[in-house]
Amino acid sequence: MYQDRIVLSSRDILEKEFKIDTRGYRPQEVDRYLDVIIKDYEEMKSIIDDLEKEKKDLLEDNIHLKQEVRNLRTKIEVLTENSNNEGNSTNADVLRRLSNLEKYIYSKD
Repeated sequence: MYQDRIVLSSRDILEKEFKIDTRGYRPQEVDRYLDVIIKDYEEMKSIIDDLEKEKKDLLEDNIHLKQEVRNLRTKIEVLTENSNNEGNSTNADVLRRLSNLEKYIYSKD
């Protein structure tokens, strides 16, 4: 995802050669600095990969929980219809059941 927005890879930085001028930079100093940049790029890529995996896992969990909520709402509707037909349940019973189901859903990690 973010890889398309990054122009240089760690390999590009490593293999970059600078023209040396009589007033140019010291090659050893440039190499040390580029080594630091390469480490940062590699660490950044690792962080991005970890975050992408975590995002994917969270999206899958979210989909699963939404399906579970949908199923439980359907069950509540069926129970409500059955209880209204039987005349045994009151609104308080239905609200208590709904509250218990919500506690069950939202207490899952």
